[in-house]
Amino acid sequence: MDNTNIAKEWFDVAETDLSSAEFLQNKIPVPIEIICYHCQQCIEKYIKGFIILKGEEVPKTHDLILLNRICCKFDEDFKKIEDDCLMLTDYSVNVRYPFHIDLNESDAKIAIEKAKIIKIFILSKIEK
Repeated sequence: MDNTNIAKEWFDVAETDLSSAEFLQNKIPVPIEIICYHCQQCIEKYIKGFIILKGEEVPKTHDLILLNRICCKFDEDFKKIEDDCLMLTDYSVNVRYPFHIDLNESDAKIAIEKAKIIKIFILSKIEK
């Protein structure tokens, strides 16, 4: 399987994470932590898919900042999404365990917005 097909598989799973986050907004009570987690996972998979397209080995990490820095080696524009990656990074592990993170529904909505922004950014980079 070539890198394009492998990356597409990553992007497809990323879409499942994003659509799950959007769907969960309608639950009562809103599962804020799970929504934020799916947003982080979505972007992790989009970034890893981009790295795969560039022929680079994907490190086993959930750290979006580290992954984004790898992307910067190929395209300096990735610096533009660094703050958004930083915001989502904490949602990878901390929301899945009994660590207290004070989140509200606004945080979940912002996480979805940031995930969509980063997704569009990455897709614009691969469609060139």
